[in-house]
Amino acid sequence: MTYDIAIIGAGPAGLSAALNSKIRNKSVILFGKDSEKLVKTKKIANYLGFKDITGSDLNKNFKNSIEGFEIKRDTRKVKTVYAMGDFFAIEIENEIEMVEARSVILASGIELKKDLQNEEKFFAKGVNYCATCDAALYRGKKVVVIGYNDESVAEANFTSEIVGSLVFVNMTGKAVSLNEGIDLIEGEIPMGFEGDERAEKLVFKSGREIKADGFFIEKDSSKAERLVPGIKMEENHILVGRDLSTSIKGLFAAGDITGKPYQIMKAVGEGQVAALGVASYLSKKN
Repeated sequence: MTYDIAIIGAGPAGLSAALNSKIRNKSVILFGKDSEKLVKTKKIANYLGFKDITGSDLNKNFKNSIEGFEIKRDTRKVKTVYAMGDFFAIEIENEIEMVEARSVILASGIELKKDLQNEEKFFAKGVNYCATCDAALYRGKKVVVIGYNDESVAEANFTSEIVGSLVFVNMTGKAVSLNEGIDLIEGEIPMGFEGDERAEKLVFKSGREIKADGFFIEKDSSKAERLVPGIKMEENHILVGRDLSTSIKGLFAAGDITGKPYQIMKAVGEGQVAALGVASYLSKKN
C-alpha cells in the first residue's frame, strides 16, 4: 500500500507526529526504535506536567499515548528517501522492495559526532554506512567496521561471513562478542581516511594505520543530506519553514534535525506542527 505519511524516527518528535497525524485520520507508518538518548536520561526537570521524571518513564508515557491507534510500526533502518514527484520511495536497508508514502516527516534526530577526516570526500569511494547492504561488494577482500552502536556488532559478524577479513574498531564503550577471526581494535581513536581516488587506509590518533579495501562507519543516524538526496541544509540542520516544510515538496522535518535547542518539549511541539503541515499539504493534493 501507499501510506499517507511515513515518519522516520520514533523519538519524541516522531511519536508526536504519528499521534497527531493519526488523529487526522491519515494512514501512518512509523520507522525507528526508542530514542536511546531519551531512554538513558536519568532525570528531566523541565518537561511541563512531569516533575523530575526519568527519560525511560517519559518515553513509556509517549508510547502509551499512541496505543490503540492504527499506526504501523517498523523498526527497520531507512537507508534513503527518494522524492518521486507525487510520492516518496523509501529504501530500507537490506530490502529490495521499497515503501511508498505520499508525504514524509523526517524526525530522525541529529548525529552530533563530527565526520572523520575525508569521510565525505570518500563517501561511496571506499567509505560506506551499511555493512550488510554493501558487504557483497567486498567479497574476499579486507574491510574495517568502525562501530559506534550495539547494532554495529551484528553488522560486523554478518559481514565477516562474506568478506575475506574484517577488523572491528570498537567505539561502543562496551565489551563486544565477535565472530572468530575478526580482529578487534580497542582504545584507539580513528581520525580519518587517506587515499588517492578512494579511501585506502584508516589513520588513528596514535599514528597507527590500517590499510583495507573498504570501510564501514556504523552509527545511530545518517546525515540528513545523505538520507534525503537534494534536501537543503542550513549548517548541520535541515532548512525548514514555519510549518516545518523543507525544500522538497511533501517532505517535512521535526525535532533536533531542524536545529537548536535540542529539547524534548521543542521536539514534541514540532512533531505536532509537522503533522498539521502534512495534513494541510495532503488535503490540497486531494
